[in-house]
Amino acid sequence: MENYDSPFSHIPVALIVVYCLIILVCIVAMWKIYTKAGKPGWASIIPIYNIIVLLEIVGKPVWWFLLFFIPCVNFVFIIWTYNLLSKSFGKSEGFTVGLLLLGVVFFPILGFGNAVYLGPAAKEANAANRFGADDYQKPFDDTPQA
Repeated sequence: MENYDSPFSHIPVALIVVYCLIILVCIVAMWKIYTKAGKPGWASIIPIYNIIVLLEIVGKPVWWFLLFFIPCVNFVFIIWTYNLLSKSFGKSEGFTVGLLLLGVVFFPILGFGNAVYLGPAAKEANAANRFGADDYQKPFDDTPQA
């Protein structure tokens, strides 16, 4: 019987453990993001369905899912979706850049940090409030508006 070498035999075990821990942290962070947005956390680990739920979180129609399959167009819509995600949690465009370039750091910040889900129209709501609109109300505020 021949002695076969594993394709992973040259990779140290510690590196594999660290990689698995990073993946686990990212999965738990996405779970927390979905939970903060009022969606079931398990939806973040189901392929394809997680994108559909993410589109619901950012307030875009489900048919946008098809745009993620068009080459070159998908990059634009991924960036747009991440921007809407950061805006829905009250973050800036700089946070969007962080989500795109260092997602392994910024998704846990969004999930485990003190960011509050403000809804898909958080940018418009904050802009209206900054300009003195009297009819501004937080999306999840149960108190009646005066």
